[in-house]
Amino acid sequence: MSNIKRRSLLKTIGLASVGIMTPSLLKSETLKEPYKIIEKSVKTDVLIVGGGTAGTIAAIQAGRAGAKTILIESGSQLGGTTTTGGVSFPGIFHTWGKQIIGGIGWELVLESVELNGDKLPDFSKNPDRHWKHQVAVNPAIYALLAEEKCIEAGVDVRFYETPIKVEFKEGMWWVESVGKGVKNLITCSQIIDCTGNALIASMDGYDLLREEDTQPGSLVFSMEGYDIKSLDLTKIPKKYHGYLHQNKLESQIRTTGENTSVPYGYVYVNGADNTTAETHTLANQQGRRNLLKLIRNLKELPGCENIRITNMKTETAVRETYRIDGVYKITHEDYVSGKIFDDSLSYSFYPVDLHRDGKSIYQEFLKPEIVASIPLRALIPKSSSNFLVAGRCVSSDRLANSGLRVQASCMGMGQAAAATAVLAHKRGITPSNVPISDIKELLKVHGAIIPGAI
Repeated sequence: MSNIKRRSLLKTIGLASVGIMTPSLLKSETLKEPYKIIEKSVKTDVLIVGGGTAGTIAAIQAGRAGAKTILIESGSQLGGTTTTGGVSFPGIFHTWGKQIIGGIGWELVLESVELNGDKLPDFSKNPDRHWKHQVAVNPAIYALLAEEKCIEAGVDVRFYETPIKVEFKEGMWWVESVGKGVKNLITCSQIIDCTGNALIASMDGYDLLREEDTQPGSLVFSMEGYDIKSLDLTKIPKKYHGYLHQNKLESQIRTTGENTSVPYGYVYVNGADNTTAETHTLANQQGRRNLLKLIRNLKELPGCENIRITNMKTETAVRETYRIDGVYKITHEDYVSGKIFDDSLSYSFYPVDLHRDGKSIYQEFLKPEIVASIPLRALIPKSSSNFLVAGRCVSSDRLANSGLRVQASCMGMGQAAAATAVLAHKRGITPSNVPISDIKELLKVHGAIIPGAI
């Protein structure tokens, strides 16, 4: 038998053996249709875009208040800065010996602390540093609880989606949203823009505010492989001292208390902007390049030869991009004087905190007993209907925004915006026409702390 015939026979026998061994496998094969986009039309009461710090709380509030709610998030989990961004110590909820922000945001933080077996700081004392009243959370637990609470509230959470067109007509919002294999036409009564960048406000043509230069973002990481106490810092350039001190605790999770340190590090990313896919990609790439360069440089230093990265967040956390031009703009003077407005719905407490190109930070601490507040008008773009924002894109000047942008403040804004949107939907009116007293009553029902009430 020739070699060619022998090979043919062996091949035939081999195929027959496979058929004998796996007949069900061959019979179960099907011809799958080529990939196609599934298009749907969906109707809801309240649409929230952005499942970060403000959006998560807004969605839970809207759902609990009885509104049919959709939450669109372009990423893979909820929590934003607290989870994906790695700033897992949201604050500040307490100051001057009293609690100033409560409600759903505090509920989520408190349950995260309890489930992780952590402890809270002593809020009855005024610390010598404001950050000692921040509350560390396990970001994984926070993300899990946030999702659970949204689902329990009946929120339709849609990951990996982003709006591409927004139009207001005949008293309704028409939003085209696309994602992996899906294209949705969502109609709704009210929209809350919680993107942080005022992306949806911009898509509908509302005016935005932004400085030519913005604060740098931060890529959060942790590292190990060195003993800070054993290092001879006189042999290490001062520009690296901060990075080494930032990571003196190995765990990314800390037990809170007045004498703890923040166990994480970050590299600055100048010009970080997550508004579009392109700018977001650039911010993440630059952050990773900066971190890689840092690690390589650190490993050349005495005592740091064994340094290694133990954790790196998937996204650069962004501090500043766009803000809406609202019915009212919160000014620096409003913020540092603790002005209370007739339509103030939430508090904010944090120093004026402006990061400058990764080289310095301008901070201005609030005077004793001063707590800033956020009026409803700052959450409403000028000339808008049935539209609200919450989070760092709140209408404010740059210095005020540098304090307003922190997590607890954004949580309070998210809850206030959602309560307003639900009442506006139920009454068929625009948010600016909802009586402030009614919004405050609904917020109180859900545990929020109203300015002027403490």
